[in-house]
Amino acid sequence: MKKSFVFALAVLVMLLFSLPAAAQYKATMKLASTQSMDHPYMVGAQKFADLIKERTSGRIEIKLYPSNQLGKGEREMTEGIQQGAIDLLVTSTGPLGGFSPSINILDFPFLFRDNAHVDRVLDGPIGRKLLDDFEKANIKALSFWENGFRHLTNNKVSVKQVADAKGLKIRTMENKVHLAAWKEAGLNPTPMAWGEVYTALQQRVIDGQENPVAVYYASKFWEVQKNFSLTAHVYSPSPFLMSKKTFDAMPKADQELFVKTSYEVGAFQRKTNRDAEEAKLQEIASKGVTVVRDVDRESFKKAMTPVYDQFSAQFSSAPSSVRRTSKPL
Repeated sequence: MKKSFVFALAVLVMLLFSLPAAAQYKATMKLASTQSMDHPYMVGAQKFADLIKERTSGRIEIKLYPSNQLGKGEREMTEGIQQGAIDLLVTSTGPLGGFSPSINILDFPFLFRDNAHVDRVLDGPIGRKLLDDFEKANIKALSFWENGFRHLTNNKVSVKQVADAKGLKIRTMENKVHLAAWKEAGLNPTPMAWGEVYTALQQRVIDGQENPVAVYYASKFWEVQKNFSLTAHVYSPSPFLMSKKTFDAMPKADQELFVKTSYEVGAFQRKTNRDAEEAKLQEIASKGVTVVRDVDRESFKKAMTPVYDQFSAQFSSAPSSVRRTSKPL
């Protein structure tokens, strides 16, 4: 009787001591990006990692892998997210239509008027619906961060209106809406993995590329591109993605923490990106780059308008307020 009591007491003590350990989720996660540590993607990523570590008292640690360390490009790393090989990823929407087709609606040219318009849509129910669609591809999309409004650069001519850019061979993302828009504008768009772009520009395999100010700046493209035109032809959001396998393994409280923190850091990351843009443009100009500010955007908008008719059927089931409209959302 005494032995059985001692045994039962020992088992009870073991259970009591093991319960907190079992209940406390711990993990070390990998967060990847194509961009370097000084790009706004990774500034946001560092902020997110720091907050998660602080708010979980070190239970969850996030290690950062910038500059394509975990894959050759955004498509490959998104596949890594899908398969659970990578836990977190900040990416452009370029290759994401192949995983969640509805996201392509954000790639229409001149869809957004300004930053306030962007924030109202992407942080609201429309943005949440587009993010939730990724679950069909076994991906948890936490929130929208940003790459920013995209601009055209090249090494041949100073571009002020669409006619100036005709015939230019430019690198684009692997995105059918972008490809069609540039073809309508009379350019020769060429999809290319990000890791190949600098060398292709340097060797004059392509004439130019299109990206936000932060990307041009972080990539030091002034070394190979001396014409920068502020076309603002497309706003490029950056979904912050998470492996659904990793997300589902976390306790509900941690899941909620990740979503809440990702929105908080998204606002921080966008503000950081926007606040730094003018200073970066001035530094770019100081490198001998011709920065064309008075671009005739209406000429680009008019040339690219046919893509709305070309792809409208594909998005007929999307919320009407996401579709092309001249009214505020």
